Amino acid sequence: MTNVTRTDPFQELARFDPFRELEMFTPWTRFRRWMQELPTVEPMMKLDVVEDEKSFRVKVELPGVKKEDIAIEVEGNRVWISAETRRESEEKKGETVIHSERYFGRQTRSFFLGADIDRDAIEAKFIDGVLELALPKTAAAATQKIAIT
Repeated sequence: MTNVTRTDPFQELARFDPFRELEMFTPWTRFRRWMQELPTVEPMMKLDVVEDEKSFRVKVELPGVKKEDIAIEVEGNRVWISAETRRESEEKKGETVIHSERYFGRQTRSFFLGADIDRDAIEAKFIDGVLELALPKTAAAATQKIAIT
């Protein structure tokens, strides 16, 4: 399962402005500027899930996230992952940000697997912006927060 996220169908259109040099198309220019001022859309966490007889292995891309800002919960066969990217405040005198496409904020993703997870045997690693989870299968599981090593 995936989370519902807002998308911007005009994002690519806002970048393309063939009439930017012509004064007679100022309404289009105002519309383009308005579209650029809209809040950024939360990016979707990209993940891979692999299954064998005994476990599931999950890899999640989390670029720019620190290990301390990741939360993982497992309940039965449901896995919930949350990560937060924080903006570093490095403003220098005389500088103004003209445009920024990087996302800062909280991202979440939850999904269901084909079998319940053994919460006591879960392994989590975070290396080079990729979270790797080893989720062994079991008959019964309960909710638990997992510590990342």
